[in-house]
Amino acid sequence: MIRAAIVGLGWWGQNLVNSGRGSTSIRFTTAHTRTQATAAGFCAEAGLRWVDSPDAILGDKDIDAVVLATPHTQHPDQVIRAAAAGKHVFVEKPFSLSLAAAARAKAAADKAGIVLAVGFNRRFHPSMGLLREAVTSGRLGALVTISAEQTALHGITMKEDAWRARPDEAPAGAMTAIGVHLVDGMIDLFGPIRQVYAQVARRAAPLADDTTDVLLRFENGASGHIFCSTAATPHYRMAVYGTQGFAEVLGHPMATFRLVPAGGGGVHGGGEAEVTETPGFNMLTAELEAFAASIAAGRPFPTPLDQIMHGVAVFEAVAASAGRGEPVAVA
Repeated sequence: MIRAAIVGLGWWGQNLVNSGRGSTSIRFTTAHTRTQATAAGFCAEAGLRWVDSPDAILGDKDIDAVVLATPHTQHPDQVIRAAAAGKHVFVEKPFSLSLAAAARAKAAADKAGIVLAVGFNRRFHPSMGLLREAVTSGRLGALVTISAEQTALHGITMKEDAWRARPDEAPAGAMTAIGVHLVDGMIDLFGPIRQVYAQVARRAAPLADDTTDVLLRFENGASGHIFCSTAATPHYRMAVYGTQGFAEVLGHPMATFRLVPAGGGGVHGGGEAEVTETPGFNMLTAELEAFAASIAAGRPFPTPLDQIMHGVAVFEAVAASAGRGEPVAVA
């Protein structure tokens, strides 16, 4: 059993703790957050010991791993400190808003020999596994384009003191909240991204830009499009178009996978749709248990760190493109 501490007990940190309940491979024992009073009730209910500083976690020999659900700009330094203390680290996305800072954090983790995991939980859903298999098996033929959408409404309800509304913590509209998930999925399915062209808008949220569109060009020559918003009715869709078929994952819980082969309907027709439903799957539990399994086996986390680093470079290019109003090459 991996014994973990959570740093950051906002709504997402609490989701992570709740998703670890009942697991036979990882257990949260300790917590730290900025204000004890706001977390006291949850800690008592969840059986967490609250400590008054991250140092108390890093110096505790009974803690194997640290899970970070903290403001984005804090991630690299927190990873570096945890690695120096010999703690394995699970850090929520985005890993970093800066490629240079991400490189420093990765180097620290490599030097310490710890497991470093980044929380792109959607990779673990069975529907995404089916989409990945459809792409890698060649069943869709030559890959033409990939299109992804993810939306939510929390941008409308954010309060003025919310760190997620600050431009230094959430540049490029909906990218840090949502868009980086879509970028990660595209890298997983289509490989490296060569160029991006982004636009950002504020449609309904009162405090911050809420909507982002990105056109992408991949190293393999295929094109892509991302639409994400924190001010639109919640939905999720990841769709791949090929010469021999079309496949998509649908719905905010990602429960539906659909594949339509080109079939025998001529240039305007398709075959019969194949639909697989996977309701009720908990992606957070899956990623936390994968983290624990990686620690126990002494192997890297399933999501490759080189892909994580490339995702940070894509994020930097998206933010630069949105600011300049022109296409930007990915570093």
